[in-house]
Amino acid sequence: MTPFVPPHSLLGDGPHPVIAVHGWLSDRADYTAVLPDLDLESFRYAFVDLRGYGEAKDQPGAFTTAEGAADLLALADQHGWERFSLIGHSMGGAVAQRVLAAAPHRVRRLVGVSPVPATGLDMPPESWALFEGAAEHPENRRTIIDHTTGGVRPAAWLDRMVRQSVDRSDPKAFRAWLDSWAREDFHTDIAGTDRPALAVVGALDPALGAEVMRQTWMRHHPNAELVEIPGAGHYAMDETPLQLLRTVEDFLRADEA
Repeated sequence: MTPFVPPHSLLGDGPHPVIAVHGWLSDRADYTAVLPDLDLESFRYAFVDLRGYGEAKDQPGAFTTAEGAADLLALADQHGWERFSLIGHSMGGAVAQRVLAAAPHRVRRLVGVSPVPATGLDMPPESWALFEGAAEHPENRRTIIDHTTGGVRPAAWLDRMVRQSVDRSDPKAFRAWLDSWAREDFHTDIAGTDRPALAVVGALDPALGAEVMRQTWMRHHPNAELVEIPGAGHYAMDETPLQLLRTVEDFLRADEA
């Protein structure tokens, strides 16, 4: 496995580096809604495209969370960031935890936004078929997004999210990523790490909500916090961007204290 420095956008000049990782259904545009209101004096953000997504859509690879973590470390090395914090949405939460497993001494703080736990995500056969078929069938992606946001979002928003997902991901890479984030269990690799770890979930998300985090994230990370946002589903950065940003940046800022 040869590490690859993923394409990324750099924002801010602050002393605290933060790498933000997108989820399964989008590229770094996952975070578009929060960009105008970032604290760019406290933080220096890198928003990345994992292999198979966005500007790395044609980049070959194994498309695993471990490979993604190695790529993020290569990015940090390129910028001379010996220590940095991580934000990972959904699948990106698993990638961020892989970084913690590989280099715990380099992680300042860890944030998961509706994160996939380090145990993977067990699915019944009918759910697996829905997710597996999402690589080739946009309607499956729409069903997943609608379900994980409580079935209350406008049709036009769902359509936009699906278009963005299809346009910015390679179908073969998209399918390969599923096997890694859903089926790999590496929770023993982060046992004993005491980095502060925040999980932010949406109350409307039935898949990766507060109860799942209590059974996984809160047990895997001894120095963990859990925040539930009432009006959000699985895509808090798009559904409730200001509330999410305040929660996350307050948590990251606590490292300075």
